[in-house]
Amino acid sequence: MTILEHIRGPRDLEALTEAELDGLAEEIREFLVRAVARTGGHLGPNLGVVELTIALHRVFDSPADRILWDTGHQSYVHKLLTGRQDFSKLRGKGGLSGYPSRAESEHDVIENSHASTVLGWADGLAKANELLGRDDHVVAVIGDGALTGGMAWEALNNIAHAEDRPLVIVVNDNERSYAPTIGGLASHLATLRTTDGYERFLARGKDLLERTPVVGRPLYETLHGAKKGLKDVVAPQGMFEDLGLKYVGPVDGHDIAAVESALRRAKGFHGPVLVHCLTEKGRGYRPALEDEADRFHTVGAMDPATCLPLAPAGAPSWTSVFGDELAAIGAERPDVVAITAAMLHPVGLTAFAERFPDRVWDVGIAEQHAATSAAGLAAGGLHPVFAVYATFLNRAFDQLLMDVALHRCGVTFVLDRAGVTGTDGPSHNGMWDMSILQVVPGLRIAAPRDAEQLRAQLREAVDVSDAPTVVRFPKESVGEPLPALARVGGMDVLHRGADPEVLIVAVGALAPVCLQAAGLLEARGLRCTVVDPRWVKPVDGQLAPMAARHRLVAVVEDNSRAGGVGSAVGQALRDADVHVPLRTFGIPDEFLAHAKRAEVLADIGLTPVDIAGRIAAALARGRQPETLPATETRTAPVPETRTPATETRTVPAPETRTPATETRTVPAPETRTPAPETRTVPAPETRTPAPETRTARSPQTRTAGQAPHTPKPEEPGG
Repeated sequence: MTILEHIRGPRDLEALTEAELDGLAEEIREFLVRAVARTGGHLGPNLGVVELTIALHRVFDSPADRILWDTGHQSYVHKLLTGRQDFSKLRGKGGLSGYPSRAESEHDVIENSHASTVLGWADGLAKANELLGRDDHVVAVIGDGALTGGMAWEALNNIAHAEDRPLVIVVNDNERSYAPTIGGLASHLATLRTTDGYERFLARGKDLLERTPVVGRPLYETLHGAKKGLKDVVAPQGMFEDLGLKYVGPVDGHDIAAVESALRRAKGFHGPVLVHCLTEKGRGYRPALEDEADRFHTVGAMDPATCLPLAPAGAPSWTSVFGDELAAIGAERPDVVAITAAMLHPVGLTAFAERFPDRVWDVGIAEQHAATSAAGLAAGGLHPVFAVYATFLNRAFDQLLMDVALHRCGVTFVLDRAGVTGTDGPSHNGMWDMSILQVVPGLRIAAPRDAEQLRAQLREAVDVSDAPTVVRFPKESVGEPLPALARVGGMDVLHRGADPEVLIVAVGALAPVCLQAAGLLEARGLRCTVVDPRWVKPVDGQLAPMAARHRLVAVVEDNSRAGGVGSAVGQALRDADVHVPLRTFGIPDEFLAHAKRAEVLADIGLTPVDIAGRIAAALARGRQPETLPATETRTAPVPETRTPATETRTVPAPETRTPATETRTVPAPETRTPAPETRTVPAPETRTPAPETRTARSPQTRTAGQAPHTPKPEEPGG
């Protein structure tokens, strides 16, 4: 039985000898390489924090002491040491999350996997301890890359203000976030790496002076007043201490004894202290160390010996299609420049950077700054393309709204990982962008359905010089090309049945799902039109007249149903006075657990079978011959009332002769039924039931088989 197999919790570490601790570290690295190679995940960051994590759990008493992990992708070792060693389904449905998860363990405090947030959390927890009289410790582990985020410095400014409030900050300095850390802070930390002995020098000097008779203490006080200059000469960690933080380090983060010693010193301080640990991303695994791009920051399932992927190479990814096309555009247009927030390779800017190194900027984990800097570039006569994960653009909404849109700057935001991302869990799903961005005046949003449309719409976006544009696409590979039958306005018609009843608005990469759903519906005799809007904001002006020729409109989007494309389409139809029932198929108003993208889509009903079934059910509820006795439907004297609205969710039993309970408007004057408030008494003037329809019918509708043009719409729903 290995040492690791004996570890069921942090307290099992206490009795281990120095040799056993070193052996445990080696076992953990071997375990991580094997386990992550099977499932994929964040390998490099975790290989770099093995000794640091062991030391943290030997010095602090988790969960009584709260250990917080910024970003959280480096928490695999923490999971192993807190009793979670089943990595067989890591990041998979029903398996361990790739990030801290409060549902998994009491040792996990926060699970937001966005960077630079942990110091804010730590500040709040330390304040709560102070007010409530608790004496447990708060420990925040943050990488040097995350310290490039402005939110981290806002928190440091507040933390340092309380000189007597205990809080331990551990900087995991591996000189990288995804790629090498950039900026002035990185240069400062690099200088700290080359300077050691400052603490020993200062301690020896203080001891010597205080033991010197008469003049010793006054001289120390005088020199202490000049301490800043001394620090600037001997060790530039003065930046942290000038903020009010005690500084310990730098410490070799792969020497368990040294890290423990530093942490015990920090634990004894009665104020905020920063422990600077030097680590090596990818430690102990040669292929990771040789990967200069990102040190195996994240990997797919692979052979650990050869590092070759287990799955055969398939279609190109959306990211690579974007990257290649942007590089091609850059060759044609010298005004096109690129920005990334510490993710040059993950967002596909590698090719552009190789060809035009002076036209790309990595600003660090600083999305807010990136957006406003892009506004400045646009105001200066360039066209910036800011490539970012969709979930991270949430951080820069104010800058997009007030700096870019208000000033009508031509900036293109390319949102990678839009919609359901799957295995990275709730904080990485890009499922809110089309809702959040609906309120930005003048902004246009493109949702390409295939590689050809991504290339075309990216070019359309960078041609806009007086407003922001957004191009969004999901994770994973691009599907097969989906050619259009026709272009109507700015929309592409992908399928058109004879005399169609259902209009399916297929948003972006869900177009193949919609086409399959249409095929299932047509097999039931329900004819469909499938249209790709291409630009989902603003809603195309031709959509409303097209919708008016159908009995039902269904919007299918890889975005939250709350405030998304379905809501925008519904508003556009109402504004055009086109009252066709509308259904929205999208992501429910909840956070989604980690699983493969296809599994998540199935769980939330975004599959061809689910979509077709719900559309068919809605139409069936709207067909009067299917819900009323045949004798009644054939003798109804009012022809306008033969077909009910299709949006209604509840329909009375066939013997009921009253209007459905969801009636929201007074029936048309031609109908001799009572006012809709009367829900249980049939109209006395006629022997037929009151109309099944919930709304006033258009007077043009004269036959039962003709599709209604103007029943009252309902809000987008399920």
